[in-house]
Amino acid sequence: MDLSSPIICLLLHSLVFVSLFYCNNSLETRNPLVNQTFQSEDELLKLKETIAIRLKKLNKPAVKTIQSPDGDIIDCVLTHQQPAFDHPLLKGQKPMDPPEMPKGNNRINNFSESIQLWSLSGESCPNGTIPIRRITEQDLLRANSDSRFGKKLPVGSNDRQYALQFVEDGEFYGAQATMNVWNPQGESKSVFSLAQMWVHPNFYGDRRTRFFIYWTADAYQHGCYNLKCPGFVQTNKAIALGAAISPVSTYNGNQFEISLFVWKDVKTGNWWLRYGDKDLGYWPSSLFTNLKNAAARVHWGGEIFNEQYEQASSTQMGSGHFPEEGYKKASYFNHIYVIDSKRVWVQPPKLKNYADSPNCYNVKGGVDSSWGTYFYYGGPGKNKNCP
Repeated sequence: MDLSSPIICLLLHSLVFVSLFYCNNSLETRNPLVNQTFQSEDELLKLKETIAIRLKKLNKPAVKTIQSPDGDIIDCVLTHQQPAFDHPLLKGQKPMDPPEMPKGNNRINNFSESIQLWSLSGESCPNGTIPIRRITEQDLLRANSDSRFGKKLPVGSNDRQYALQFVEDGEFYGAQATMNVWNPQGESKSVFSLAQMWVHPNFYGDRRTRFFIYWTADAYQHGCYNLKCPGFVQTNKAIALGAAISPVSTYNGNQFEISLFVWKDVKTGNWWLRYGDKDLGYWPSSLFTNLKNAAARVHWGGEIFNEQYEQASSTQMGSGHFPEEGYKKASYFNHIYVIDSKRVWVQPPKLKNYADSPNCYNVKGGVDSSWGTYFYYGGPGKNKNCP
């Protein structure tokens, strides 16, 4: 992977995609291997052997295994044996302790917070381990190619729509936001809907809302989700990247949120990720070049991917309702902050709105004493004004 021009989009359009979620893919796939009629039993056997060898390499030895109610298998892997340390720049290293977060108004709301399905029953990984969602044969088949598994493929400029706010032309050393969690509906099995501090999935095989991250070092030409390839160093045993989230918000009902933070440690140059009050881990500074300094741009908002971009999609973004409907009805981000050049959390200056199809999906924001900087976003997609 070319590390010369990093982009992480995780709140920072130069850092990592910490993204939330909303995946609308099914177990079906266009992978020719799935529906192929094999000429002989030997060919089928060879394929199975190839997949078995690949899975053995991808899945690290587990100290403990946990069966999630949604069918996922969570492996508790020793922290020093996690995939990150297979990276040639990280070999021989051990996870670092979390640094102190920069000072500022980075408080977490008192709303009900969503947690992950695999831990609902009280299950947890032992100290000294991290939870990793096990990769399965179906995961590899959905990737269309073994070599592309866990990596984001290049996409066209017309196959996605956005409703977001952003700040640019600055010097940012971190970003944060709280967002309510929904489970949008998609019109087909080949679309997905995201809320992100920035991301996107194509390999989970179900319609559950999930939390995952993505990072790239070459302007999105190549990149990697979660721990599918070496890079992100996880330090927390409570959150499994890529695992399903529960509960989710309901229209005019209970709202459930998560808070995400990304910031640069001035001592090491590493970019840290926090989920609520839990430090999840970091992207080592050695992975990047430009991000050894600051990020110049930060995005928050929603994204829809639609392969049939010639016509509007009826896939929901967020709750599936427009920003004008407001609290308990529309999706939102609030308590939006960035870390400025003085290394303190501040409300971002000159936030800009962007919606490429406002009659399909839109964004509307403001500032108040309770939520600080906030915005509502989303929409139903195809409607009488969005044909």
